Amino acid sequence: MKKKILAQACAPASLASGLSLTLAALLTMPSAFAQTAADGKAAAKIDGKLETITVTAERREENIKDVPISISTLSGENLDIINSGGQDVRALAGRVPSLNIESSFGRAFPRFYLRGYGNTDFRLNASQPVSLVYDDVVQENPILKGFPMFDLDQIEVLRGPQGTLFGRNSPAGVVKFDSAKPKQQQEAYLNISAAKYTTTALEGAVNVPMSKEWAMRFSVQAQHRDDFVTNTVANPQTKEMEGYDDNAARLQFLYEPDKNFSALFNLHARDLKGSARLFRANIIQPKTSDFVAGFDINKISIDGKNESTLKTNGGSVRLRWAMNDYTLHSITGYESLDTLNRGDIDGGFSAVFAPPSGPGFIPFASETADGIPKHKQFTQELRLESNGKGPMKWQGGLYYFNEDYTVESFSYDSLARNAQDGYERVRQKNDATAIFGAFTYSVSPALDLRGGLRYTRDKKTFNVEDYNASGFAPCIGPTIGAIPVPPKCTLAQLRALGPLSSSPSDNKLSWDMSATYAVDRDMKLFARIANGFRASSVQGASAFNNQSVAKPETSTSFEAGVKADLMDRKARVSFGVFKYEIKDQQLTAVGGAANANILLNAKKTEGQGFEMDLQAYLSPNLLATLGIGYNDTKIKDPTLAVAVCASCTVTNRMNASKTLAFIDGNPLPQAPKQTTNFTLRYSVPTKDGEWYAYTDWVIRSKVNFFLYESVEFTGKTLTEGGARVGYIWGNGNYEAALYGRNITNQVRIVGGIDFNNLTGFVNEPRIFGVQFKAKF
Repeated sequence: MKKKILAQACAPASLASGLSLTLAALLTMPSAFAQTAADGKAAAKIDGKLETITVTAERREENIKDVPISISTLSGENLDIINSGGQDVRALAGRVPSLNIESSFGRAFPRFYLRGYGNTDFRLNASQPVSLVYDDVVQENPILKGFPMFDLDQIEVLRGPQGTLFGRNSPAGVVKFDSAKPKQQQEAYLNISAAKYTTTALEGAVNVPMSKEWAMRFSVQAQHRDDFVTNTVANPQTKEMEGYDDNAARLQFLYEPDKNFSALFNLHARDLKGSARLFRANIIQPKTSDFVAGFDINKISIDGKNESTLKTNGGSVRLRWAMNDYTLHSITGYESLDTLNRGDIDGGFSAVFAPPSGPGFIPFASETADGIPKHKQFTQELRLESNGKGPMKWQGGLYYFNEDYTVESFSYDSLARNAQDGYERVRQKNDATAIFGAFTYSVSPALDLRGGLRYTRDKKTFNVEDYNASGFAPCIGPTIGAIPVPPKCTLAQLRALGPLSSSPSDNKLSWDMSATYAVDRDMKLFARIANGFRASSVQGASAFNNQSVAKPETSTSFEAGVKADLMDRKARVSFGVFKYEIKDQQLTAVGGAANANILLNAKKTEGQGFEMDLQAYLSPNLLATLGIGYNDTKIKDPTLAVAVCASCTVTNRMNASKTLAFIDGNPLPQAPKQTTNFTLRYSVPTKDGEWYAYTDWVIRSKVNFFLYESVEFTGKTLTEGGARVGYIWGNGNYEAALYGRNITNQVRIVGGIDFNNLTGFVNEPRIFGVQFKAKF
């Protein structure tokens, strides 16, 4: 019943009307909050110094300068600007050093990379080495990682293995979202914007003290965009595309009868309806990475159907008991989702043997859909931490993770009025338990030592439960040799060709050691060595490949750096160098001429580089930020070879038949060597408020889309900029602005489909809009 009520509360009309009614009620109440917040903001500007950044990277509130981890944060105005114009989680790509995010599913399935370390697997049971933790609850399935960013206190990006306090599947790092929590203050805000393509975005929250012990906070986001890409084929299945309605809500209750106990209840949901990723056939000019002549981002020609739907529901209970020298924390989380994503994979219409066809060469039609009709994730953590004032601080606890879900895959015959001609259902269960502990010891006022251990047992069961396929697709493509292709492949025939289930079980000890040394009050040096792991993964047998199982991978990272406040806290810098090694890295060979999705283990992968974060007031009214990440990654496995594209120019050494490429020495896919971001904000105070101008830019160097290297499937350097001018008045309570995203309108190919032709997909187009914000 709770799930049904929550889902109904997230309907677009309910979101908007419910928020409006609550805001209207609050407008009639006195608002002490607005003056307090405005005064605080004004005081910070008059002082002309950077505010202290507090993080919870090691599960305690600490000054970011004291934590021996490479950390970047996003909050406040910077986060609001990144999220303007109906953006989704992918907008965070490049906004901090060494972070990349991409997707072949559009808004529904983001893939995260830190220091070049990620996973390109497009299957819905894929695991990723970058963990997303939202309000202290891990979001394990990649669909869950796309939950929208709204009413957030802060985003923390923790680079390097986080295998002690955050556990499994975090050997590359953690991206941590923290929502604004209920408080004993009456407040509300509304943030609305309108932009090109009838893009509208509404974000808001109301916070109401219900009694001395209870407080409530309701937050909402509603985003809409009209379709702006026209399908030019006759009688299309889907005529217009790239629009969406993406709505989400969060309801929180805080119970805090005294300083020794608190209970935070969280319910949240999302409802997305829109377009799947648009795959565009033959948009790459052969033997280059350029667009073909005449490419038009507003047009496509496909004969398949395009749609994306997603519903998620979840909740958590976070309890805290303070008991003299100890504090006990309990975090219980539940997540569930239902999704279906359907697209035209060949990116065109008809086929060369059934003319007319195009654009360009379409050897055969491919239209598929993938969905999760049943999913549940349950997590429980108990953590005890010390409160003593001595030199030793510690924490330890127990963790349990349980996930159970079904994935359905469909194929359709675009040449037969899009009739379904294939179906597969798989089920995956995952149980993990862990015990962990960590300590901090102050050797002297200047030197702190830290360390941690975590022992994890991880068990996974995977089964293909149903399968059938007709048409040209064999039961298992290139591996069956001369076996005749039956008119229809069944589960029994698939089973005769190879295993359909797997039950890997892993036990792993993760650890970290670190130190910080205070040179003086404003500067600290840090060094860290850490280990992490990712549990075994399974991808099932299908029409194009046998079952594949990747054994667990482990990573060990070394890093050292400096964090300092400069110029009497008018500037701040964090700089660090790192080197990591991954043993048995799980790689995914996607696509290729056989259209396979096969898991592999590389013997070793190495990465090295540096990151720098800099913020500075260049003058009392000019604030600048600069972030630079350099990531040099290399796969080290002389015998590892993968299938290559059907029609591209491969530059790696190949086997005699030119069907496999050796990838030793290649960089990891979707791993830019350089990322740079910078912002400038100039303000002009007036009698009643403030005029300001703001610009933000991200520069990402070229990337490989796949494990092998080819001329066509190399993404060019991408430079995206934003601009904004606005006016703030009413003691900081009101703001109106004009803004633009991707203002130079740079269009780039950011990913590809390589098994059929030179198919690719592109980045977000330029938009301009207006925005209004109000605090009450």
